[in-house]
This record gives sequence, C-alpha cells and structure tokens, in this order.
Amino acid sequence: MRQELRHALSALTATADLDAEVWGWRGRTLSRAVRTEQRNSAWLRLVAAPTGATDHIFWHGNRASCELPAAIPRPRLRRVHDWASDGWNYRAELYDRARTATVHSAPVLAIDPALPRSWWGDLREALTTLAGIPTRRRTIIQPTIDWLLRTYIDPSIPTAVTHWTTAHGDLRWTNLCGPPLEILDWEGWGLAPMGYDIAMLHSFSLLTPTTAARIRAEFADLFSSRTGRQAELIAIAELLHLAAQGDHAELVPPLRNRATELVH
Repeated sequence: MRQELRHALSALTATADLDAEVWGWRGRTLSRAVRTEQRNSAWLRLVAAPTGATDHIFWHGNRASCELPAAIPRPRLRRVHDWASDGWNYRAELYDRARTATVHSAPVLAIDPALPRSWWGDLREALTTLAGIPTRRRTIIQPTIDWLLRTYIDPSIPTAVTHWTTAHGDLRWTNLCGPPLEILDWEGWGLAPMGYDIAMLHSFSLLTPTTAARIRAEFADLFSSRTGRQAELIAIAELLHLAAQGDHAELVPPLRNRATELVH
C-alpha cells in the first residue's frame, strides 16, 4: 500500500505532508495529508481491492456522492486516479482537507465530546436533506437485515422494513468532524432503514452514557418510534456481527443490554 501510495502521489502531482499516515479498516485504505502542485493542503485516500472484487456500492460511493447537494457538509472530491498492479485494483481520491479534526480518533466513543447544540442541529439538517435524495444505491438490503435480526436479536422477530430513506451508511465518530460539522467517507451511502445512521452513531456511543443520552434527546422523535426502534436493533445486530469477527468487542455487553431493553 505504501508503494502504491507513492505512485498515487506522483500521478496526482502531490507531496506527502508531515502528518502521520492513517490506515482504514483492516488495511483496506491508506490516507494522509498532502500538498498539491499549487502548495494547497489536501487529503489523499488510497483504496485497494483484488481484481474482480471491486464492490459496486463501496468502490464508487465517494465519486457518486459528488451528486449530493452542497448543503450536506463534506470535503470536496477533487480528482480520482485508477490503476491496477499485481492482481489488485487501486483508486486514489484527492480531497479538500476537512476544516477541523474528527470528533474522535476511534469509531467507539470513549469520552463525551460536549458538542454544541448547533452541531447537533447541523447534523439533523444534513441527515434530513440526505434522506430525501432519491437513489438506487443500497447501504443494506432486506435479506441481510433478515439474517442479522434473526441471528443476533431474536429468531422470531419481525424483520420487514417498511420505511427506507437515503443514508450515509457508516456514521461513526471517525467520520464526523467539527464543529463545524463535516461528514467524511461516503463510500457506502444509499438506501437504509429510516433512522439507520443515528441508530448506528448511538450504538457506537454506548460506552459514553452522556453522549448516548444526548443523541436520544436530540433525536427523540426517532428513538420513540417503531421504525426508529427497528433501525436501532438492526444497527445493534450489525455491530454484534462485527464483534463476532473481532471488531469492537468492548461494545458487546452494552449492545446486548440495549437490545434486551428494545425487545422487551
């Protein structure tokens, strides 16, 4: 990945900044701050996939997100460069730098960030705007939801989703900046159960009760609804599945406790 990142720097006429490199989930991506030929600060993200395994949704998501309204705050994607080498496909994406750092350095929140009311209002507005965007992309599909809920929540639980809206698809703390709010990493955006994004963010916040309570208060209309409870159970089941594969094991006890509250 480091060798291919050097290729990307050359192809995009950029130089690596002094900031540390940032690795994505299981080494699938490698990113770092760079300077463009005009000495402007930018962000370079390299993603890799075996040849023939470039998932249509995730491989093209960031480029497709350029179609979304500018009212949804996110760094602008400037250029994309694709190539193949030794049985792998690579894509380099050059972005504007985010104006501020991510809210937290890890997906699972460990400390209350004490975000202002304006930040929460901006998040609600961005997600409401996004929800109304028509798309045929899908973040998650009904058969996957059926399996997740029956495997990790209750074999007899109703699984049919009746309200689908467009979602970011990976709303975790490492993908949120601010204040001011900016939302990163749009590779998985698409249709999901209504409330899916906030349900996922809440699940990633369960180790920080103050923030989890703040999310429930800011989005009380969602958490008090049947569709919102279903979205939360789906997010919980998805994270329990990831934990079974070795990710975020520390979330398992609070996830199970929360699922019990919702089911009973």
